[in-house]
Amino acid sequence: MKKIDTEIISVGTELLLGHVTNTDARDVSELLSRIGVNVRWHTVVGDNPGRLRESVEIARGRADLIVTTGGLGPTCDDLTKTVLAEAFGLPLVRDEAEYAGLYDFIQLGRIFTPNNYAQADLPAGCTVFHNDWGTAPGCAFEAQGKIVIMMPGPPCECVPMFRKYAIPYLRKLSDETIVSHSLRIFGIGESTVDQIFRDEMNAMTNPSMAPYAKECDCLLQVTAKARSEAEAEAMIRPVMDHAREKLGDAVYGEDVETLEEAVMQLLKAKPLTFAAAESCTGGDIARRFTDLPGASAFFLGGVVSYTNGVKAGVLGIDPALIEEKGAVSFEVAKEMAERVRAITGADLGLGVTGLAGPDGDGVHEVGTVFVSMASAEKTWVRELHLGAFRTRSFIRRMAGNHAFDMLRRYLTGLEV
Repeated sequence: MKKIDTEIISVGTELLLGHVTNTDARDVSELLSRIGVNVRWHTVVGDNPGRLRESVEIARGRADLIVTTGGLGPTCDDLTKTVLAEAFGLPLVRDEAEYAGLYDFIQLGRIFTPNNYAQADLPAGCTVFHNDWGTAPGCAFEAQGKIVIMMPGPPCECVPMFRKYAIPYLRKLSDETIVSHSLRIFGIGESTVDQIFRDEMNAMTNPSMAPYAKECDCLLQVTAKARSEAEAEAMIRPVMDHAREKLGDAVYGEDVETLEEAVMQLLKAKPLTFAAAESCTGGDIARRFTDLPGASAFFLGGVVSYTNGVKAGVLGIDPALIEEKGAVSFEVAKEMAERVRAITGADLGLGVTGLAGPDGDGVHEVGTVFVSMASAEKTWVRELHLGAFRTRSFIRRMAGNHAFDMLRRYLTGLEV
């Protein structure tokens, strides 16, 4: 694929007001990076036709590919299709297949109103991306030397649609194939990964390698360009193997998104059950794992023991121990993992207790967390100091990552 400079235009006044976080631009950028497409600019514009036209004109002057997100729905402020079609001199025409399916789909969940039919009006000659997750279809077209892709705004529609339709559409525009794989890493940060591979990355052209920071972990992405997928895979594999060897057991998976997903894969190969007793994470470990299809085969249940009364009354931890050591302690974390394992009959028990902030307990600083895991033979406890300046959401997610990392290490025979 030739070098393509891309601008993403995110449309919606709600984005400018801060009512909605613009995750579409982030997610589309990441998906494009995997096929070697360079995103050079992010633009956010409200539901105003004049300002949207101005943004499109600026993008047309500097970008080869324009991706829009939002503004494809049925309401009067959904202007993206109209403005883009006008800008490139294309009439809007009704797509009969999309038109026919709208009524039946919408009637399943809410009252149908005639303005919904406007979603089936698309630029003449475009490639239609059927919306398997909602109502407004996306589309793509080439005009005046530019590629335009329009996506719906809701992330639950935009991201899977882009993955299923837009990525293959872009791949077809090139005689070359771009393949990317990633190693997900926990325990060392992006800067450390960069330091390990900096000289190699600077010397590489094809394949290329780059680290990316995530909220509580990071990834190392390897990308190759070749005449065929098989040739690109053959170029990537030695680099991936070399990187995995250098990073060691910090690598928790290849082409996975999260630690819990990696744990799920391991449990399918080595089926064991687990349960969780959570305090400062408030049930987030249970939620994250049960978001994965098939979780019921391995996760038996959990207790959100947020108060000392529940730690004692439900889990059966001695109130005197809680009083003596404090709820945030090595000893209470150990008991939490052992008790929830015994109560549920699980093979493994997890426990998390700590201070997510903003207030401390007079003994520990915010960010102090004890994470535990119990098996029939042994109990392990990690004492974490995640930083008093960290947000509640970061501390909770990082604590959960450590719990899943303990499971991952146990299941792979590593030191927990």
